Amino acid sequence: MSQNTAQHSTQHSAGQRESFGTQSRRGVADLFSGGRLITIPRKAARREQLLEHLTETLFAAGRDYSEPEVNDALRTVHEDCSALRRYLITSGRLTRTRDGSSYRRATTTR
Repeated sequence: MSQNTAQHSTQHSAGQRESFGTQSRRGVADLFSGGRLITIPRKAARREQLLEHLTETLFAAGRDYSEPEVNDALRTVHEDCSALRRYLITSGRLTRTRDGSSYRRATTTR
């Protein structure tokens, strides 16, 4: 592969990532009105975008949260905090202790 071809390939990949990131942010922004989540998406791909956004904006890495703290954070965007909390757990974005007393932002997702 020539050097020019390799550079073009790398630039193309970076452009694809940038385009996806822009689409992702735009897609998530469309789910909100006045800072509040309008609805929890039914489609898994859109819901995953939302969950990624919520994880990054509401929960600090390396910090433990109680269930009431998780609920309070989620209520800042939507009243159905229990559904959002379940989605965050099942997607692997939040982990919780076996007894449910402590939650933490996952370092990796499933």
